[in-house]
Amino acid sequence: MKERNKQPFMFIHAVIPILVLVTIIIFGLVIQPYYITPGVSMPLELIFLLATIGSVSVLFYLGYSWEEIQQAMVKKISEGLPSIFILFAIGILIGSWVISGTIPMMIFYGIKFINPNIIYLVGFIVPAIFSIVTGTSWGSVGTIGVVIFGIGELIGAQQPVLAGAIVAGAYFGDKMSPLSDTTVVAAAATGVNLYDHIRSMLYTTGPSALIAAALYMALGFIFPPSIKEIGTNAEIATTLTAFTDIYRFHLLLLLPPAIVLYGALKKKPTAPVMILSPLTAALIALLIQRFTLENIVDTLIHGFHTDMITWRQDIPENLVVLLTRGGLYQLISAITICIIVFLFIGSLSLTNSLGVVVNRATKGLRTRAQTIVATLFSTTFTNAMTSNQFATSFIIAGAYEEKFKQMGISKKVLSRTIEDGGTMVENVIPWTTTGVFMAATLGISVIDYAPWQLLVWINYIVAIVLAMTGKGCFNHEVVLQEGASLKVSEKMERGVM
Repeated sequence: MKERNKQPFMFIHAVIPILVLVTIIIFGLVIQPYYITPGVSMPLELIFLLATIGSVSVLFYLGYSWEEIQQAMVKKISEGLPSIFILFAIGILIGSWVISGTIPMMIFYGIKFINPNIIYLVGFIVPAIFSIVTGTSWGSVGTIGVVIFGIGELIGAQQPVLAGAIVAGAYFGDKMSPLSDTTVVAAAATGVNLYDHIRSMLYTTGPSALIAAALYMALGFIFPPSIKEIGTNAEIATTLTAFTDIYRFHLLLLLPPAIVLYGALKKKPTAPVMILSPLTAALIALLIQRFTLENIVDTLIHGFHTDMITWRQDIPENLVVLLTRGGLYQLISAITICIIVFLFIGSLSLTNSLGVVVNRATKGLRTRAQTIVATLFSTTFTNAMTSNQFATSFIIAGAYEEKFKQMGISKKVLSRTIEDGGTMVENVIPWTTTGVFMAATLGISVIDYAPWQLLVWINYIVAIVLAMTGKGCFNHEVVLQEGASLKVSEKMERGVM
């Protein structure tokens, strides 16, 4: 087949697809739900489908064939398959942990021992610890986060506040963990030692986490759960009794989460671990609980529902809501959104549109503070457009590395800023794969929990303040390095070396 002649690629061609997306987002997520059809937003699937059509139209105009465009899209989807596999696996995992009794047992004992007034603080700290140990924010929210959210539902906690705390804690732990893939990639993309990168992040994320923790503690008294005294509350007593009527609690029920924890610590492939844990939970359900094999298979595919509990008729309504979840298809909407987002990103990658736009944006920067703040905003913009922190890390590192060198800014600030503006922020952007995952897993929209994901907003402010003041930017190290280099060059000129 004869190759078509291509039109000269210009900056406007890189900008058009991005402007189309931004315009549709503003209309579909702001104008429509607030001014046209109150409370009804344009589906993310439709937003990115329309944006993809706009991007592909530009590519056709430039002379690209459908085969070239399709190949770029397929490549991008293949790169995103690990995330899609995890989305499938999380749905199976949650369903299996419900029918085996793992999640109910954790909720049962959590209700008995957690002080309701500090539920938001617990929601922040426990996922943080889990993420530090395992290196995965998704795994933290999809396991222990679901448990804490379930406890919060039963004691009448404010769901948006609790969801925000859980996501915030998971992401703090993720950033501080040397096991985190995004942390490793940010360090690798900028050529910074992993532990130097983590120590650098402590300057922004450390103070932010302390402030967030104090605020979550205060929110427990400002927005207290409706049930404050668990021991004397009749509704909670009925719920706990229903738990023990439905499930048989046993130490073996801790084996499924132990498998996930072990796999994370030993850096085993995520997808196999996320499949082994549900299979183990399913076997435990068959051996210990009163559910049938048919119930277990149905749960793994379609999710658990309380109709399977045939030996007790009066299931409390709050328990019905809590237990009806999971299954292979639970996150099917999230998976569909991810695939369509990857189609859009794949079309952009054919001309490196994002790289072109970011490189143009770096011109005209005059000071260190301007450069760092520009990097922060550029990272957020790139992550929002790509829905992929791995790609963002390399795009921003490539775009700003030389500028940081010219300005005499430590590479540790570059690696840290990539995380501050990207990884930390992506969970409050509704259309990113992370935002979609968090909303689907916790059952609450990103728009609702985002204002209460306090860590991300505080961290952003702290990062800008440090950039403006120069504090925590390792300027003294850069001066020392420049001085050492100057001495070496002087010795070489004198023939000493």
